[in-house]
Amino acid sequence: MALEIRKICTFLEETLVEGGRVAPRPVNIVVVAAIIPNPWAGRGFVEDLRPEIIRIAGELSHEMTDRLLRQMPGEKIEACGKAAAVGVNGEIEHASAMIHTLRFGNPFREAIGGTNYLEFANTRNAPGALLSLPMMHKSESGKRSHFLTANFQIADAPGPDEIIVAIGASDNGRAHARIADRFQDIAEMEAEKAKLA
Repeated sequence: MALEIRKICTFLEETLVEGGRVAPRPVNIVVVAAIIPNPWAGRGFVEDLRPEIIRIAGELSHEMTDRLLRQMPGEKIEACGKAAAVGVNGEIEHASAMIHTLRFGNPFREAIGGTNYLEFANTRNAPGALLSLPMMHKSESGKRSHFLTANFQIADAPGPDEIIVAIGASDNGRAHARIADRFQDIAEMEAEKAKLA
């Protein structure tokens, strides 16, 4: 592997009871997070980030996707997302650069049969900070039952000159989802406007 990866962490969560009520089926979430050196660290302001994006993003995505699929097969995945956190010496743009490229997103999306963009978070953090990885349904953007967030933390990352890159997936929506989908809201609001006209 040509990638410089210091550590890969995998987080598994299974929710059986929510709101005091047993879930109709458990909600399983998996997050795979890789800690890599920030390729722009110590170089001052770098105008063109593309050479490192091209060099790293695709291979990193394939490696992380393979690991995630060992925990949750693609055909079982309903929701997904991604996140990146740069260490305190880096720019938010460095975190963004690793995940906001089709070179990173497409291998994961294609492996799970997704058609939506990947919900995302990019931030700057110190080691051990609680990180959030938002998710949405892999194909139905307005399906609010699948608006989920996985929280995780890594005690020694990101270091000042590192980036945490993470992908996450769920095999279900929230345990007892009971709010309207976005498209139902739109239809209701249009009907309300029509009545007032």
